[in-house]
Amino acid sequence: MSLANQTQARGNGWRAWLAERFPLDVKIYEELAKEPIPRHMERWWFALGGTPLVLFGIQAVTGILMTWYYVPRPEVAYESVARITHNIPFGWWVRGIHHWGSYLMILSVVLHMIRTYTTGAYRKPREFNWIIGTGLLFVTLAFAFTGYALVNDQLSYWATTVGTNLLAEVPLVGPVILQMIRGGMAVTADTMTRLYPLHIGALPTAIVILIFLHIVLIRFHGVTDLDARERERLMRLGKPLPQPKPGVPERTHFPFFPDHVMTELVIALAVLVILMNLTILFPPDLGPKADPANTPTHIKPEWYFYPVFRWLKLVPLQVGIAGLIIGMALFVFWPFVDAFIERRTGQRDLNVYIGIIVAIGALGFILWELFSLT
Repeated sequence: MSLANQTQARGNGWRAWLAERFPLDVKIYEELAKEPIPRHMERWWFALGGTPLVLFGIQAVTGILMTWYYVPRPEVAYESVARITHNIPFGWWVRGIHHWGSYLMILSVVLHMIRTYTTGAYRKPREFNWIIGTGLLFVTLAFAFTGYALVNDQLSYWATTVGTNLLAEVPLVGPVILQMIRGGMAVTADTMTRLYPLHIGALPTAIVILIFLHIVLIRFHGVTDLDARERERLMRLGKPLPQPKPGVPERTHFPFFPDHVMTELVIALAVLVILMNLTILFPPDLGPKADPANTPTHIKPEWYFYPVFRWLKLVPLQVGIAGLIIGMALFVFWPFVDAFIERRTGQRDLNVYIGIIVAIGALGFILWELFSLT
């Protein structure tokens, strides 16, 4: 037997050995890799769906590294964070990656939902995937809130106090949830021992489940083909369809692998570069240790809660809480609200105008709170 035949026989032997122990149908994965993706997904701003997953992986790795040194007890939590920041080799870097990664993860989820909203990709039959997406956003925000509280410096302590105080105003269930999270009616030592398992256990588990369900529904329904939908709209209106350029074959789809995978990898690399630069240029700081007896002059949450914070400043608290509950319900169940509006008005593009108004309002509240001293 020649050397080439011997090598091939060894290769077939290894494949047979693996196939016997892992009886997986490779053809299934080959078909998934060759799955056609709509042409509009070639543009990177349509391919941000994988970015939150990449950032969640980064958060998981850096979070695990910090748990080796972090002590979730109020009397020493601040000192353990200070040790990570100032004494542990590269501790400031790991904490900075984790810090800025939480910001970028929130931003990437928001951008992905904006793209889904503006393109109408939440409509039938993808309503439940939109609801799962809103769940991912809420859990990501809770992730950031609990992580900020664990620093236990002056600002994070009082931001946690103010943030959890709002729960008491939620009708019926608010006081019960408040006591469960705080371990009482006030922020005490028990609060941190409850926020910590939420941050490292319950919330990551919830994110993994929601991402899994999100991917499963994408597999069931596929990606919304914007070009095909536009052609259907033109045909419905009796308008001529766009013609391909002479001599240039029309490309309506492209393969998932390697084309789309490479786009996602390039985006992931860009995210890593941004994270590195933010961490080096703006390393994480640490304020004074939490002092329950000394209330800061100006207490503010993190920037992603600025719209809610400013809204509650403008209206009476009970009215503000009611408005938030109604707004969240409309946000979660928007696909059904949008379908109702379309049936009643016959207008299919009102969602764009509503979205623009909400986006301008949210951005205005963020800037208002950012530059406000009161």
